[in-house]
Amino acid sequence: MSSQPNEIVRRRRVFYVPGYDPIHPRRYRELYRKEGREQAKVSGYSLDLKPKTGDGRYGWQVEAMIDGQSTETVVNVLVWSDIVRNSMETGILGTYLQLLRTAWAYIGSGALFRLMRLRKGPVIAALYPVGFLLVQLGIALLIAWGLGRVLSLFHPLAAWVGVLSIPFVLEWFRRKDNKFFAYYLMHDYAFSARYRGANPPDLEARMAEFGDEIVAALCSDADEVLVVGHSSGAHLAVSVLADVIRAGRVPTKGPVLSFLSLGQVVPMVSFLPDAHRLRADLAFLSAREELTWIDVTAPGDGCAFALCDPVAVSGVAPKDKRWPLVLSAAFTQTLSPERLRALRWRFFRLHFQYLCAFDRPGFYDYFQITAGPQTLGARYRDRAPSPSRIEAAVSKYTGQAA
Repeated sequence: MSSQPNEIVRRRRVFYVPGYDPIHPRRYRELYRKEGREQAKVSGYSLDLKPKTGDGRYGWQVEAMIDGQSTETVVNVLVWSDIVRNSMETGILGTYLQLLRTAWAYIGSGALFRLMRLRKGPVIAALYPVGFLLVQLGIALLIAWGLGRVLSLFHPLAAWVGVLSIPFVLEWFRRKDNKFFAYYLMHDYAFSARYRGANPPDLEARMAEFGDEIVAALCSDADEVLVVGHSSGAHLAVSVLADVIRAGRVPTKGPVLSFLSLGQVVPMVSFLPDAHRLRADLAFLSAREELTWIDVTAPGDGCAFALCDPVAVSGVAPKDKRWPLVLSAAFTQTLSPERLRALRWRFFRLHFQYLCAFDRPGFYDYFQITAGPQTLGARYRDRAPSPSRIEAAVSKYTGQAA
């Protein structure tokens, strides 16, 4: 684990990097408030949220009393939802063109077949929008054909009127996407595939801003600076932290630097041909002493590459690799059978379970990690990695940026 000497936390700065999410960050504040209150009740500690004071990005303050010690935490959401929203403004035709480009990026490069050797759940999740969008198109064509047949009974040329129904049927499906999530997921995977694993320029610029904010916190009087990356936010956090450390911007006597990746989908990007920057950052960060990196996933989360060491499976693990420590949130043990049954078919909710309360909590407690009196390194110093972790190098592409 990290050799950082300061392990007691009285003041903490948390930077949360969300995944591909177009929704306002207040969603995360309300999730933290609701689930934190429930976890505090189950585990017997005190957790109180207050509005964040001062300028800066959206966030909130947390005052906690855990294990008889009080801790003050400021949580900031590193927002890129505006970039996400812009990437989703493609329309129906644009989304179907995205489908073709994305399918070719993963199938043509061979990445899809390599990913299937890791976990089938996230691959199925990636194939779902492709399949369902094609089903929607098939239904629209079938309706157009049926309507045309009926109208042709009145006039032969009227059969072509059925074609006009196609955009209306497709628009109906698009408006119902809050139930189907086909367009949302298609945009998500297309975002990574557009540059074949490289980051678009506007995202790179935003990540540089994230790095500046983290550096400012590292120069504050905080005892720990904790970066949390969830879902696709995990690989963004990897690159941001790699940039900060590579540039020598971590003070030698500053706060402890910690990184918690949750429900990561790193291979969906690192396995693509042009993900040279991400692969280099994974290799670099995995060998650094400046931070502690804990990776938490769960086999019950079908949207994540559960227990897949993101560095090792990407084929870039250096000989002096230290991180991440791969741990399982073990939903089958930390959630009661009743809770699991309630969440069984709610795949997106399970993907966010890492940020929520557990009714049978084990070693993993998001609220104690983000608001408790221990650093991440101290909390997991003696924890062994999951014996079920996957470390085989699977990626076909292992080239790294110079």
